[in-house]
Amino acid sequence: MRPSRRAPDELRPVSLERGVVKYAEGSCLVKFGDTHVLVTATLEDRLPPWLKGQGRGWVTAEYGMLPRATSERTRREASAGKQSGRTVEIQRLIGRSLRTIVDLEALGERQITVDCDVLQADGGTRTASITGAWVALADCVNWMKTRNMIKAKVLRDNVAAISCGIYNGTPVLDLDYAEDSEAETDANFVMTGDGRIIEVQGTAEREPFTEGEFLSLMALARKGVARLVDLQKMAVA
Repeated sequence: MRPSRRAPDELRPVSLERGVVKYAEGSCLVKFGDTHVLVTATLEDRLPPWLKGQGRGWVTAEYGMLPRATSERTRREASAGKQSGRTVEIQRLIGRSLRTIVDLEALGERQITVDCDVLQADGGTRTASITGAWVALADCVNWMKTRNMIKAKVLRDNVAAISCGIYNGTPVLDLDYAEDSEAETDANFVMTGDGRIIEVQGTAEREPFTEGEFLSLMALARKGVARLVDLQKMAVA
């Protein structure tokens, strides 16, 4: 039995609330159960120096956790003077994931920066961030369309992410913190709307996992991502 009493293939309650920040070109408050992330997408008429003059744009991401997103206060990284390795890894993952489904030439010589701020953490903050980031990005692109800033299709597909793991010997979908902290294996899957794989992160915490167990996690992830993509489509419809 899972601590949350969910079925092995059951997601936590998921919500994607758009337009929650007045000034951002796109925004989404994403909730995976008790994990809540505020995502904003900001359009800027600037590019990294190495991209100037190439006729294409860029999508990048930043990620952070508020001090009381967790059960105990964590120090702001700004006060520490540098970002942690975990933060850098996650924001690079978010940026990579979004760029795979963006036509950067159609975007033009502009940059969209996606900020993911974790308000409350209960496992799966990176997967929730990616899933909500697509919604904020879609709204930003639509904002540009209504102002005739772009002509061609910028978003080529959806992208969503979900965690899976082996808990008490059973493959399960969408781990919360209680499961993630005790799982024998945990993994994160980032996929497109048509089921292609962007990134897989899998780690054995205790015993190595088998190919069969990995395929079981993959099957769960495909089911979970398909459901998340449906929710994304309903959110932006």
